[in-house]
Amino acid sequence: MTSSIAPRAESLASSGIQSIPKEYIRPKEELESIGDVFEEEKKGGPQVPTIDLKEIESEDIKVRERCLQELKKAAMGLGVMHLVNHGISDQLMDRVRIVGQKFFELPIEEKEKYANDQASGKIQGYGSKLANTASGQLEWIDYFFHLAFPEDKRDLSIWPKTPSEYTEVTSEYARQLRGLASKILSALSLCLGLEEGRLEKEVGGLEELLLQMKINYYPKCPQPELALGVEAHTDVSALTFILHNMVPGLQLFYEGKWITAKCIPNSIIMHIGDTIEILSNGKFKSILHRGLVNKEKVRISWTVFCEPPKEKIILKPLPETVSETEPPLFPP
Repeated sequence: MTSSIAPRAESLASSGIQSIPKEYIRPKEELESIGDVFEEEKKGGPQVPTIDLKEIESEDIKVRERCLQELKKAAMGLGVMHLVNHGISDQLMDRVRIVGQKFFELPIEEKEKYANDQASGKIQGYGSKLANTASGQLEWIDYFFHLAFPEDKRDLSIWPKTPSEYTEVTSEYARQLRGLASKILSALSLCLGLEEGRLEKEVGGLEELLLQMKINYYPKCPQPELALGVEAHTDVSALTFILHNMVPGLQLFYEGKWITAKCIPNSIIMHIGDTIEILSNGKFKSILHRGLVNKEKVRISWTVFCEPPKEKIILKPLPETVSETEPPLFPP
Protein backbone atom coordinates (compact mmCIF):
# COMPACT_ATOMS: atom_id res chain seq x y z
CA MET A 1 0.00 0.00 0.00
CA THR A 2 1.48 3.35 -0.97
CA SER A 3 1.94 6.03 1.64
CA SER A 4 -0.35 8.43 -0.24
CA ILE A 5 -3.36 6.30 0.73
CA ALA A 6 -4.53 6.55 4.31
CA PRO A 7 -4.84 3.12 5.92
CA ARG A 8 -8.29 1.58 6.08
CA ALA A 9 -10.20 2.40 9.25
CA GLU A 10 -10.42 -1.34 9.87
CA SER A 11 -6.59 -1.69 9.81
CA LEU A 12 -6.28 1.08 12.39
CA ALA A 13 -8.99 -0.47 14.55
CA SER A 14 -7.37 -3.91 14.52
CA SER A 15 -3.83 -2.60 15.08
CA GLY A 16 -4.51 -2.13 18.79
CA ILE A 17 -3.95 1.65 18.87
CA GLN A 18 -5.26 3.39 21.99
CA SER A 19 -5.50 6.84 20.42
CA ILE A 20 -6.64 7.71 16.92
CA PRO A 21 -4.48 9.59 14.36
CA LYS A 22 -4.98 13.35 14.43
CA GLU A 23 -6.62 13.49 11.00
CA TYR A 24 -9.61 11.61 12.47
CA ILE A 25 -10.09 14.05 15.35
CA ARG A 26 -12.99 16.42 14.72
CA PRO A 27 -12.67 20.21 15.15
CA LYS A 28 -13.17 21.51 18.68
CA GLU A 29 -16.60 23.08 18.07
CA GLU A 30 -17.90 19.77 16.73
CA LEU A 31 -16.52 17.69 19.61
CA GLU A 32 -18.84 19.38 22.09
CA SER A 33 -21.82 17.63 20.46
CA ILE A 34 -20.39 14.08 20.22
CA GLY A 35 -21.59 11.80 23.02
CA ASP A 36 -21.74 8.07 23.75
CA VAL A 37 -24.13 6.70 21.14
CA PHE A 38 -25.59 4.02 23.45
CA GLU A 39 -26.43 6.68 26.05
CA GLU A 40 -27.76 9.00 23.34
CA GLU A 41 -30.05 6.27 22.00
CA LYS A 42 -31.72 5.94 25.42
CA LYS A 43 -32.59 9.63 25.68
CA GLY A 44 -36.13 10.93 25.37
CA GLY A 45 -36.95 13.97 23.28
CA PRO A 46 -37.98 14.05 19.61
CA GLN A 47 -38.08 10.62 17.96
CA VAL A 48 -37.89 9.43 14.38
CA PRO A 49 -41.52 8.57 13.48
CA THR A 50 -42.50 5.02 12.50
CA ILE A 51 -44.67 4.75 9.41
CA ASP A 52 -46.66 1.54 8.98
CA LEU A 53 -47.03 1.00 5.23
CA LYS A 54 -49.45 -1.89 5.63
CA GLU A 55 -52.35 0.47 4.96
CA ILE A 56 -50.93 2.53 2.12
CA GLU A 57 -52.75 0.47 -0.51
CA SER A 58 -55.85 -0.33 1.55
CA GLU A 59 -59.21 -0.69 -0.20
CA ASP A 60 -60.66 1.56 2.49
CA ILE A 61 -60.12 5.15 1.45
CA LYS A 62 -60.16 6.41 5.07
CA VAL A 63 -57.46 3.96 6.12
CA ARG A 64 -55.35 4.84 3.09
CA GLU A 65 -55.78 8.56 3.71
CA ARG A 66 -54.69 8.20 7.35
CA CYS A 67 -51.50 6.44 6.25
CA LEU A 68 -50.79 9.17 3.67
CA GLN A 69 -51.30 11.86 6.30
CA GLU A 70 -48.75 10.20 8.60
CA LEU A 71 -46.26 9.91 5.77
CA LYS A 72 -46.83 13.55 4.83
CA LYS A 73 -46.33 14.72 8.41
CA ALA A 74 -43.05 12.77 8.68
CA ALA A 75 -41.80 14.06 5.31
CA MET A 76 -42.58 17.66 6.26
CA GLY A 77 -41.10 17.31 9.77
CA LEU A 78 -37.85 15.39 10.20
CA GLY A 79 -37.84 14.05 6.66
CA VAL A 80 -36.65 10.71 8.10
CA MET A 81 -38.77 7.77 9.19
CA HIS A 82 -38.69 4.10 10.15
CA LEU A 83 -40.76 2.15 7.59
CA VAL A 84 -42.43 -1.03 8.86
CA ASN A 85 -44.60 -3.50 6.92
CA HIS A 86 -42.74 -2.25 3.86
CA GLY A 87 -43.16 -5.52 1.96
CA ILE A 88 -39.55 -6.71 2.01
CA SER A 89 -39.29 -9.94 3.98
CA ASP A 90 -37.23 -10.21 7.17
CA GLN A 91 -35.58 -13.22 5.58
CA LEU A 92 -34.33 -11.24 2.56
CA MET A 93 -33.12 -8.39 4.78
CA ASP A 94 -31.21 -10.89 6.92
CA ARG A 95 -29.60 -12.40 3.83
CA VAL A 96 -28.54 -8.92 2.67
CA ARG A 97 -26.93 -8.34 6.06
CA ILE A 98 -25.19 -11.71 6.01
CA VAL A 99 -23.61 -11.36 2.55
CA GLY A 100 -22.44 -7.81 3.28
CA GLN A 101 -20.99 -8.79 6.63
CA LYS A 102 -19.24 -11.80 5.11
CA PHE A 103 -17.56 -9.56 2.56
CA PHE A 104 -16.26 -7.27 5.31
CA GLU A 105 -15.02 -10.29 7.27
CA LEU A 106 -12.62 -11.14 4.42
CA PRO A 107 -8.95 -10.29 5.04
CA ILE A 108 -8.14 -6.70 4.05
CA GLU A 109 -5.80 -7.85 1.25
CA GLU A 110 -8.74 -9.80 -0.24
CA LYS A 111 -10.98 -6.71 -0.09
CA GLU A 112 -8.21 -4.54 -1.60
CA LYS A 113 -8.66 -6.47 -4.87
CA TYR A 114 -11.91 -4.52 -5.17
CA ALA A 115 -10.37 -1.16 -4.24
CA ASN A 116 -11.80 1.86 -6.01
CA ASP A 117 -9.62 4.69 -7.29
CA GLN A 118 -11.39 7.96 -6.64
CA ALA A 119 -8.58 10.04 -8.14
CA SER A 120 -9.17 8.46 -11.55
CA GLY A 121 -12.96 8.67 -11.22
CA LYS A 122 -13.43 4.95 -10.55
CA ILE A 123 -15.77 5.38 -7.60
CA GLN A 124 -17.33 1.91 -7.48
CA GLY A 125 -15.66 -0.67 -5.25
CA TYR A 126 -14.04 -0.91 -1.82
CA GLY A 127 -12.90 2.38 -0.33
CA SER A 128 -12.35 4.69 2.59
CA LYS A 129 -13.03 8.39 2.90
CA LEU A 130 -10.22 10.41 1.35
CA ALA A 131 -9.32 13.72 2.92
CA ASN A 132 -11.07 16.19 0.67
CA THR A 133 -11.47 19.00 3.16
CA ALA A 134 -8.98 21.76 3.84
CA SER A 135 -8.38 20.39 7.32
CA GLY A 136 -7.53 16.96 5.88
CA GLN A 137 -10.31 15.45 7.97
CA LEU A 138 -10.94 11.69 7.71
CA GLU A 139 -13.97 9.62 8.71
CA TRP A 140 -13.90 6.36 10.72
CA ILE A 141 -15.41 4.26 7.97
CA ASP A 142 -14.66 1.82 5.15
CA TYR A 143 -17.28 1.05 2.53
CA PHE A 144 -18.24 -0.86 -0.59
CA PHE A 145 -20.08 1.13 -3.26
CA HIS A 146 -21.76 0.02 -6.48
CA LEU A 147 -24.73 0.67 -8.73
CA ALA A 148 -27.42 -1.94 -7.97
CA PHE A 149 -30.31 -1.00 -10.29
CA PRO A 150 -31.39 -0.75 -13.17
CA GLU A 151 -29.93 -4.14 -13.98
CA ASP A 152 -28.74 -3.15 -17.46
CA LYS A 153 -26.57 -0.38 -16.00
CA ARG A 154 -24.76 -2.53 -13.42
CA ASP A 155 -21.14 -3.61 -13.69
CA LEU A 156 -21.22 -7.05 -12.06
CA SER A 157 -17.47 -7.49 -12.64
CA ILE A 158 -16.76 -5.29 -9.62
CA TRP A 159 -19.34 -6.88 -7.29
CA PRO A 160 -17.86 -9.13 -4.58
CA LYS A 161 -17.30 -12.72 -5.73
CA THR A 162 -17.11 -13.84 -2.10
CA PRO A 163 -19.53 -14.70 -0.62
CA SER A 164 -20.80 -16.42 -3.77
CA GLU A 165 -24.45 -15.51 -3.13
CA TYR A 166 -23.70 -11.77 -2.88
CA THR A 167 -24.92 -10.96 -6.40
CA GLU A 168 -28.11 -12.99 -6.20
CA VAL A 169 -29.16 -11.60 -2.80
CA THR A 170 -28.23 -7.98 -3.50
CA SER A 171 -29.95 -8.06 -6.91
CA GLU A 172 -33.18 -9.34 -5.37
CA TYR A 173 -33.05 -6.73 -2.61
CA ALA A 174 -32.44 -3.93 -5.13
CA ARG A 175 -35.38 -5.15 -7.25
CA GLN A 176 -37.74 -5.15 -4.27
CA LEU A 177 -36.44 -1.82 -3.00
CA ARG A 178 -37.10 -0.33 -6.43
CA GLY A 179 -40.75 -1.38 -6.01
CA LEU A 180 -40.84 0.20 -2.55
CA ALA A 181 -39.38 3.44 -3.97
CA SER A 182 -42.20 3.58 -6.54
CA LYS A 183 -44.78 3.05 -3.81
CA ILE A 184 -43.29 5.89 -1.71
CA LEU A 185 -42.90 8.26 -4.67
CA SER A 186 -46.58 7.69 -5.58
CA ALA A 187 -47.66 8.38 -2.03
CA LEU A 188 -45.51 11.53 -1.77
CA SER A 189 -46.97 12.77 -5.09
CA LEU A 190 -50.47 12.37 -3.66
CA CYS A 191 -49.37 14.17 -0.47
CA LEU A 192 -48.38 17.16 -2.65
CA GLY A 193 -51.72 17.06 -4.46
CA LEU A 194 -50.06 15.83 -7.68
CA GLU A 195 -50.90 12.92 -9.95
CA GLU A 196 -49.66 9.68 -8.52
CA GLY A 197 -46.89 9.09 -11.07
CA ARG A 198 -45.55 12.64 -11.09
CA LEU A 199 -42.50 12.44 -8.79
CA GLU A 200 -41.45 9.07 -10.18
CA LYS A 201 -41.45 10.51 -13.70
CA GLU A 202 -39.53 13.61 -12.58
CA VAL A 203 -36.70 11.54 -11.07
CA GLY A 204 -36.22 9.30 -14.10
CA GLY A 205 -38.83 6.55 -13.86
CA LEU A 206 -38.03 2.85 -14.03
CA GLU A 207 -35.54 3.28 -16.86
CA GLU A 208 -33.39 6.02 -15.40
CA LEU A 209 -33.65 6.28 -11.59
CA LEU A 210 -30.37 4.86 -10.24
CA LEU A 211 -30.13 2.80 -7.05
CA GLN A 212 -26.62 3.12 -5.65
CA MET A 213 -25.74 0.63 -2.89
CA LYS A 214 -23.21 1.68 -0.25
CA ILE A 215 -22.34 -0.75 2.52
CA ASN A 216 -20.84 1.34 5.32
CA TYR A 217 -18.52 -0.46 7.74
CA TYR A 218 -17.72 1.41 10.96
CA PRO A 219 -15.07 -0.48 12.96
CA LYS A 220 -14.81 -0.17 16.74
CA CYS A 221 -13.08 3.10 17.59
CA PRO A 222 -10.74 3.51 20.60
CA GLN A 223 -11.78 7.18 21.01
CA PRO A 224 -15.33 7.44 19.67
CA GLU A 225 -15.88 10.77 21.42
CA LEU A 226 -13.28 12.35 19.10
CA ALA A 227 -14.30 10.93 15.71
CA LEU A 228 -17.24 10.62 13.35
CA GLY A 229 -18.15 7.71 11.09
CA VAL A 230 -19.71 10.12 8.60
CA GLU A 231 -19.61 13.89 8.96
CA ALA A 232 -22.74 16.03 8.79
CA HIS A 233 -24.31 16.12 5.31
CA THR A 234 -27.62 15.95 3.47
CA ASP A 235 -28.27 13.32 0.77
CA VAL A 236 -28.44 14.55 -2.82
CA SER A 237 -30.69 11.58 -3.64
CA ALA A 238 -34.45 11.59 -4.19
CA LEU A 239 -34.90 8.96 -1.45
CA THR A 240 -32.39 7.04 0.67
CA PHE A 241 -33.16 3.66 2.28
CA ILE A 242 -31.04 2.30 5.15
CA LEU A 243 -30.82 -1.16 6.63
CA HIS A 244 -28.45 -1.67 9.59
CA ASN A 245 -27.17 -4.31 11.98
CA MET A 246 -29.09 -2.90 14.99
CA VAL A 247 -26.12 -0.88 16.29
CA PRO A 248 -27.13 2.78 16.74
CA GLY A 249 -25.16 5.55 15.03
CA LEU A 250 -27.46 7.71 12.91
CA GLN A 251 -27.99 11.23 14.23
CA LEU A 252 -30.23 13.95 12.80
CA PHE A 253 -29.87 17.70 13.33
CA TYR A 254 -33.30 18.90 14.40
CA GLU A 255 -34.26 22.20 16.03
CA GLY A 256 -30.64 23.00 16.85
CA LYS A 257 -29.80 19.63 18.46
CA TRP A 258 -28.48 16.24 17.39
CA ILE A 259 -31.03 13.49 18.00
CA THR A 260 -30.16 9.79 17.77
CA ALA A 261 -32.32 7.40 15.80
CA LYS A 262 -33.33 4.39 17.86
CA CYS A 263 -32.96 0.93 16.31
CA ILE A 264 -36.31 -0.62 15.34
CA PRO A 265 -36.12 -4.32 14.37
CA ASN A 266 -36.95 -5.13 10.73
CA SER A 267 -37.62 -1.52 9.83
CA ILE A 268 -35.99 0.26 6.93
CA ILE A 269 -34.98 3.85 7.64
CA MET A 270 -35.94 6.26 4.86
CA HIS A 271 -34.61 9.77 4.24
CA ILE A 272 -36.13 12.36 1.96
CA GLY A 273 -33.18 13.57 -0.15
CA ASP A 274 -32.30 17.00 -1.58
CA THR A 275 -33.91 16.10 -4.93
CA ILE A 276 -37.39 15.66 -3.40
CA GLU A 277 -36.90 18.70 -1.14
CA ILE A 278 -36.25 20.80 -4.27
CA LEU A 279 -39.08 19.28 -6.36
CA SER A 280 -41.52 19.85 -3.46
CA ASN A 281 -40.26 23.45 -3.11
CA GLY A 282 -39.11 22.80 0.45
CA LYS A 283 -42.37 21.24 1.67
CA PHE A 284 -40.58 17.95 2.32
CA LYS A 285 -37.32 18.13 4.27
CA SER A 286 -33.88 16.70 3.53
CA ILE A 287 -32.29 16.77 6.97
CA LEU A 288 -28.65 17.24 7.98
CA HIS A 289 -27.39 13.96 9.48
CA ARG A 290 -24.18 12.21 10.55
CA GLY A 291 -22.92 8.89 11.91
CA LEU A 292 -21.37 8.25 15.32
CA VAL A 293 -18.98 5.39 16.09
CA ASN A 294 -18.41 3.46 19.32
CA LYS A 295 -15.86 1.37 21.21
CA GLU A 296 -17.83 -1.83 21.69
CA LYS A 297 -19.56 -2.85 18.48
CA VAL A 298 -18.93 -2.75 14.76
CA ARG A 299 -21.76 -0.94 13.01
CA ILE A 300 -22.69 -1.82 9.44
CA SER A 301 -25.36 -0.07 7.40
CA TRP A 302 -26.66 -0.86 3.93
CA THR A 303 -27.58 2.45 2.35
CA VAL A 304 -29.29 2.70 -1.02
CA PHE A 305 -29.44 6.12 -2.66
CA CYS A 306 -32.19 6.52 -5.26
CA GLU A 307 -30.74 9.16 -7.58
CA PRO A 308 -32.06 10.79 -10.74
CA PRO A 309 -29.65 10.64 -13.73
CA LYS A 310 -27.49 13.75 -13.33
CA GLU A 311 -27.11 14.52 -17.01
CA LYS A 312 -30.80 14.26 -17.90
CA ILE A 313 -32.57 16.31 -15.31
CA ILE A 314 -32.66 19.97 -14.38
CA LEU A 315 -33.81 20.15 -10.79
CA LYS A 316 -36.20 22.89 -9.83
CA PRO A 317 -39.42 23.15 -7.84
CA LEU A 318 -42.39 21.63 -9.70
CA PRO A 319 -44.66 24.40 -11.05
CA GLU A 320 -47.60 23.05 -9.00
CA THR A 321 -45.66 23.60 -5.75
CA VAL A 322 -44.98 27.26 -6.52
CA SER A 323 -47.44 30.14 -6.14
CA GLU A 324 -47.42 33.88 -5.48
CA THR A 325 -47.42 33.23 -1.76
CA GLU A 326 -44.89 30.39 -2.13
CA PRO A 327 -42.22 31.52 -4.59
CA PRO A 328 -39.56 29.00 -5.70
CA LEU A 329 -37.03 28.45 -2.89
CA PHE A 330 -34.41 26.88 -5.19
CA PRO A 331 -32.91 28.10 -8.47
CA PRO A 332 -32.81 25.52 -11.31
